[in-house]
Amino acid sequence: MGTLVSLISALASGEATAALQRARVTAILYGLAGIFVLCGVGFLVGAAYIWLAARYGPLATSLGFGAGFLVLAALILVIHKLTTGTRARQRARRRKADMTAVGITAALALLPAFAKSRGGLGALLAPAIALAAYAIYRENVKPGPDDPDSGSAS
Repeated sequence: MGTLVSLISALASGEATAALQRARVTAILYGLAGIFVLCGVGFLVGAAYIWLAARYGPLATSLGFGAGFLVLAALILVIHKLTTGTRARQRARRRKADMTAVGITAALALLPAFAKSRGGLGALLAPAIALAAYAIYRENVKPGPDDPDSGSAS
């Protein structure tokens, strides 16, 4: 209740609109700074080209810059490809842990209701035994090539 009151009072006093205005100004200033950084990098690349063209000739410098930028692009793509697989495996592990936590929470929430019902003990023991059997099965099964927990890099 206190959080709602403070939120309403912040809106009423104009703090939220002031914070939004500050965020908008900050975003604009960062955008302008980014544009100036790109311009600066462009001029530095141009200066490096002029300096190297005077030293090695325009054709050799153009070939060198072209090859250099292609190597940088390939390096970025390779790094992205490697990190994408790692992130996908991490997301799969996190999703599995989240689903386990949701299942345990749901089971604990339903536990009192099952205990009070007529077939309470039977209704509780059958899923628990099935869950334990499945856990034993998963522990003893050899992981396949498509299993995200197998540890093989794809």
